[in-house]
Amino acid sequence: MVVLKGIPSILSPDLLYTLAKMGHGDELVLADANFPASSTCRCGPSEIRADGLRIPELLEAILKLLPLDTYVDRPAAVMDLVPSDRQSGLAVPAWETYSGLLKEAGSDKPLEKVERFAFYERAKKSFAVVATGETSLYGNLIIKKGVIPAEDQC
Repeated sequence: MVVLKGIPSILSPDLLYTLAKMGHGDELVLADANFPASSTCRCGPSEIRADGLRIPELLEAILKLLPLDTYVDRPAAVMDLVPSDRQSGLAVPAWETYSGLLKEAGSDKPLEKVERFAFYERAKKSFAVVATGETSLYGNLIIKKGVIPAEDQC
């Protein structure tokens, strides 16, 4: 647990350190419980464990510290439905939750939907993957770090 003034206690020291090391354009994957985080990170991004935590709560805390990229059309991406789930009309309430949290953080841009295997490949190139306990289907989310203007740096 982090016990610092102004830092959400849900953010572990490892996650805080990772957020601080990220640069403009680096991507962070918030992975659901079914995502192959360990194998994705075997030869690439750092793996951060956040077992038992849900993505909406983590996202809300992260967005208090991490600016989203304003230089891209879509600073956040989700894994798109596979064809059979799309045909069956599967609803993904998590996407609405994420969109709402992103909007509260100042981004009204729509979520990018990335095909399943393309999402896995993109995750392998990310800065880090946070393995959560999120159980929502299609709960994975990628966010892209933006910049903090000089006047906002203290």
